[in-house]
Amino acid sequence: MALSYKARRRWALVILLIGLPSYIAVAVWTVAQFDRPPVLLELGIYVALGIVWALPFKFVFKGIGQADPDAGDDQ
Repeated sequence: MALSYKARRRWALVILLIGLPSYIAVAVWTVAQFDRPPVLLELGIYVALGIVWALPFKFVFKGIGQADPDAGDDQ
């Protein structure tokens, strides 16, 4: 089942306003549970986690910045 453009926009907003800050808090808490690694390794961990969180939501964010394809030419 494909999501409509409006549904994808709403889900993208929810993911960015609620999901992303929650994911950041969990990632920081998880890394803080261990002794602090060297700065470059810590940076690499955060970059990898930053990419991993977005992969499952790729279909939601795809095309969100474009005009609504269902709206027609009256805009």
